[in-house]
Amino acid sequence: MPNQRLASRYAKSLIDLAIDKGQLEAVYADMLYLKAVCKSSREFLLLLRSPIIKGDQKNSIITAVTKGKVSDLTAAFNHLLVKKGRESDLPEIVAAFIEQYQQLKGIHSVTLTTAAPISEELKQAIRQKVQSERSLGTVELETKTDERLIGGFVLEFDNNLVDASILRDLKDIKNQFLRNDYIHQIR
Repeated sequence: MPNQRLASRYAKSLIDLAIDKGQLEAVYADMLYLKAVCKSSREFLLLLRSPIIKGDQKNSIITAVTKGKVSDLTAAFNHLLVKKGRESDLPEIVAAFIEQYQQLKGIHSVTLTTAAPISEELKQAIRQKVQSERSLGTVELETKTDERLIGGFVLEFDNNLVDASILRDLKDIKNQFLRNDYIHQIR
């Protein structure tokens, strides 16, 4: 079961330690790598959450996966998580670290979902438009595709949602007909 409070505390401790050691950027890069590993490998997540596999085995597997790809500080942190029995919380800790790092650096995550892939020029234009309209400092744009949208886009940033998709328009029209909004205008 994900524990956001625990993940936030571990992430804060790692950020503070990385700042003290002057390795914040390196540890951030390590967290992005670990996020990619967790996202791409279901087996890795199952390993982290498995109650059957012993801690020393998990530690050696995590070390093998990350050897040469993460800094010594991150490797030591991973070892500490296994030692404390918190390795199952690694994905949540990584997400909390990235979120706290972005807050610290003034980076805003923006997610754009479209029905079809978009060009790099359009991504850049959207990034600039969001920056100028919302007075955001640095914008990190993540794009996704979802064919169910039919057309248009969905933009998510800073707990805001802009849904300009055809799917949303169709749902709105359906709800208007279900509520019989047009019956009163006919009479």
